Amino acid sequence: MASDLLSGSGENEKSTYDASSIQVLEDMEHVRLRPGMYIGGKDDRALHHMVAEIVDNSMDEAVAGHATWIEIELHENGHCTVRDNGRGIPTDPHPKDPSKTALEIIFCTLNAGGKFSGDSYETSGGLHGVGSSVVNALSDHLRVEVARNKELFMMEFSRGVPQAPLAKIGAAPNRRGTSVTFHPDPDIFGSLKLKPARLFKMARSKAYLFSGVEIRWKTGIDDGETPKEAMFKFPGGLADYLNETLSGATTYADAPFAGTVDFKEKFGVPGKVEWAINWTPTRDGFIQSYCNTVPTPEGGTHEAGFWAAILKGIKAYGELVSNRKASTISRDDLTTGAGALVSCFIREPEFVGQTKDRLATTEAQRMVENAVRDHFDNWLAADTKSAGSILDFLVLRAEERLRRKQEKETARKTATKKLRLPGKLVDCSATNREGTELFIVEGDSAGGSAKMARNRKTQALLPLRGKILNVLGAASNKLGSNAEINDLTQALGVQLGPKFVVDDLRYDKIIIMTDADVDGAHIAALLMTFFFTQMRPMIDHGHLYLACPPLYRLTQGAKRLYVADDAEKNLMMEKGLGGKGKIDMQRFKGLGEMDAKDLKDTTMNPETRKLIRVSIDDDLPGETGDLVERLMGKKPELRFQYIQENARFVEELDV
Repeated sequence: MASDLLSGSGENEKSTYDASSIQVLEDMEHVRLRPGMYIGGKDDRALHHMVAEIVDNSMDEAVAGHATWIEIELHENGHCTVRDNGRGIPTDPHPKDPSKTALEIIFCTLNAGGKFSGDSYETSGGLHGVGSSVVNALSDHLRVEVARNKELFMMEFSRGVPQAPLAKIGAAPNRRGTSVTFHPDPDIFGSLKLKPARLFKMARSKAYLFSGVEIRWKTGIDDGETPKEAMFKFPGGLADYLNETLSGATTYADAPFAGTVDFKEKFGVPGKVEWAINWTPTRDGFIQSYCNTVPTPEGGTHEAGFWAAILKGIKAYGELVSNRKASTISRDDLTTGAGALVSCFIREPEFVGQTKDRLATTEAQRMVENAVRDHFDNWLAADTKSAGSILDFLVLRAEERLRRKQEKETARKTATKKLRLPGKLVDCSATNREGTELFIVEGDSAGGSAKMARNRKTQALLPLRGKILNVLGAASNKLGSNAEINDLTQALGVQLGPKFVVDDLRYDKIIIMTDADVDGAHIAALLMTFFFTQMRPMIDHGHLYLACPPLYRLTQGAKRLYVADDAEKNLMMEKGLGGKGKIDMQRFKGLGEMDAKDLKDTTMNPETRKLIRVSIDDDLPGETGDLVERLMGKKPELRFQYIQENARFVEELDV
């Protein structure tokens, strides 16, 4: 989530740019052509990510001490406005191109922002400098108002193109800050609309993440559940958030272990970490982490440092009170039944991807671990009652895990004999589940290549013939008598529906590996529907993945490159691979056409492959079920309606 307010100095860009309008159009057109590169796609999550991009700019002003309030308003006409009382985006001409103002550069040029040099913000939610320009490119209307130096300025855009120069529209003697109003372009997002409930939740979480800011919420849309107006300000920060989240649940500590450490005081660098954690026997565990107020749903180095501190601390306390079993506690035991929140602020964070789902800054792990560990040791020593209860709970969890592991190792040794799947299940040799993978492959020919490409110790294969049964609406006796489903459940070591136990899974990762064509996508959809309806906890616990086989192999002399789609193939054919001679192109019509080396290098080797983890949006669990029913259920009219609504957004059709 990029934050990209430009500082008044005008010398905060590291990337060069072509100031002509042609370059601006190229930037905006590229965003519109490939929104997935910038906001993760065209779905509901991506739509609401646009609001987060603008809110994060205002949050950076608040964290830097320049804004005390932020207002998020969702209008009846689908427009969204984000206002703050910060310094206001600079409106003076930009030194590198005096014909354009800094504001126009920010909203029309990728890689332009005030976070590159670090002079304007010690910590910020984005460094890529694309947030405002991406939102602008994907909006059919965007209006910016800036109150700065007692003057009020305004500029409007449509699909990234300025509609008129920046205009001074009046005086603003008692106002300062930035107001951005935008409407997501239906040409990009179709019939999707911004939802009050989701934005309300975002507004509240931002207030928890920075206790010094007041978040104001307004909406003209009545959805029957979301307040029309609200104000959030939480002096207790994450501790308040966790107490509210665990409200009504029994906890092992009367008050959560919570605190804040300033990195400048401890390590001499800008930033801080704030955390809150408690354990409960009545709820599944969860962790929500953030960096510079940006959610990191896939975790990263700050999460790793936090759990390392908690694990080392609880083991040290167990040793202190002579509980020898404490040494068997693992990170998995810690996270079971733990409600945890971690928020760090660091300078120039490194993220994985523009949507910043995972923090990659190495130093964050060391600083968070050292900061939290000292406080955790003191907290355990000061509250021996809570410490004892937590330790006993974690030891029980460790004992249960070890018992199930031993049972699973025993079961694995005889599982192959019980399954009796000659020519189908090709098992791995590992005796426990940790690190093992089952590839569900399409057809025997693909299975042959995969068998040669796999790591025999950790990777197992299950070829499926044809398309698996569509389980939505199928009678229970059909499920029980279907050969492919029986093979699959036996190979996984589990039962269906309410009898499914996630700890019974024989493999750590279940990877759907199908051809990169329409039939392959259909088979993958059928399998995901099966797992969603019959083995939902497997998805919730992060065990289900999709492989990403390439569509093309390009060769130029000694240079070889695999590409995933036509757009990337066309680009590389134009640019060249850096080798000599003509570029030879091979299109893989199916996995069976790939030799073992191709399949291993691109799709199966953990060092070089790419996997997509299948997950369910926590904010929209009900809508996920509705969409599955709509696309995969018995009613063809619902499918036809969905196709009619969304067919015009298909970029490429493989028929």
